Order: sequence, then structure tokens, then C-alpha cells
Amino acid sequence: SVNLAIGLHNQGYKVGILDADIYGPSIPTMLNLHQDPLVNENNKIIPPEAHGLKIMSFGFFAPEETAVIWRGPMIMKALQQFFWDVDWGNLDFLIIDLPPGTGDAQLTLVQSIPITGAVIVTTPQNVALLDAVKGIAMFRKTDVPILGVVENMSTFTCPSCGTESHIFGSGGAEKVSAKFEVPILGHIPLIPEIREARDLGEPLTTKQIHQVRMRFAEIAEKVVKN
Repeated sequence: SVNLAIGLHNQGYKVGILDADIYGPSIPTMLNLHQDPLVNENNKIIPPEAHGLKIMSFGFFAPEETAVIWRGPMIMKALQQFFWDVDWGNLDFLIIDLPPGTGDAQLTLVQSIPITGAVIVTTPQNVALLDAVKGIAMFRKTDVPILGVVENMSTFTCPSCGTESHIFGSGGAEKVSAKFEVPILGHIPLIPEIREARDLGEPLTTKQIHQVRMRFAEIAEKVVKN
């Protein structure tokens, strides 16, 4: 979600990103953004900014070592507040990062605001494909268009010998695409740099020349077209 949002920003769009994973909010860490949001004169929360993105996450309001033990109604209330009580301004895209599965966050999302479309992210192995299939079924049942599927951790290239390996299998995105007639938006390789950059709060899509930036630029273009 972070790299897609930055990919859209790199193309000149005004982009916000909402971290809808209440139990495990990771967006602040990925963007190295740790500050308390302010409130404007209209009593709206002002989303902090990083890398040209407006960001809102429950991680701004809860210490990292604190476990969030909430039932569904509390999750729904918090997310609805992030939709309606945040001064997002005039955005071209609001990217919403969802936790895995088809739980309270997903249901709150589709019931609270009109959704332009969903991007399904999977890894190649069959276990991950099961979650992707359930996600597609839920979004279609709630009349949310599927923009396409992205295959993460697609291949790994050995840094020593240059051999490309399919550590988690292959063809996952192709299976989903064929079964549900949705486009493939792209394949993201398993690169240690992605993890390292994420932990440092400096996503690779912010670098001027990097293959990951180019991959997400292509994905962002397809998302806009779809």
C-alpha cells in the first residue's frame, strides 16, 4: 500500500494513505513518521505527511508496545472516525491498507464509504491464494470492483550467482487472474532491500532509480487505467 501510494504520488497525484489495520498498524514505521496528529479549528484531525503523502494510522495514538484488545464495534467506530473526522483535503486517491482476511475492517470499509476499487495482493503459494480468493468473493458480494491482483514475493534472485528462484512457488497471480477474470497488475520480487528500506522508513519507491520504483510505477499506471 505504501509503495503504491508513493507510486501514484510520483505521477503527480494527491494521495493519502489510511492504515486500517487497528491491531497491527505498521504504516508509521514504514514511513518513519512518529508524531501526534494535530486538530484544526473545525475539530478535524490533521493527517501528518511524509514523502508527499497524507497519512492516518491508529499507530499515532497507541504506543508500539501496547496490544490493542478491541471487539468489532470499537474497530468500526475508530475506522469511521478516520474516514469522517480527518481533514484529508482534496485528494485524487485515498489508499486504504487493510489487514488480511475479511473481518471487521473490511466490512466497515465497504459499509461506510463508496469504494472505487480493490487491489488484491497475494503470494504465489496455495495457502495465500485461499485468502485472495475470499477477498475477491467478499468485494464482489459488496459490489466493489476488483482492479487487479499483485503477486508479492514473486521471485528471488541469488545475489552471488544471479540465479532466479521461485521460493514460494509460481503462477499464483495467473491462477487468480484466470479464475476470476481480473487483470494482473504486476509481480514484486523478493528483495532484501525492500524489507531494509521499509524498516528504515525510506521506501524504495522514493529513490530516483530503482527497479522497485519502476515496478510500482507500472502498477500505479494500471490502477489508474482500471
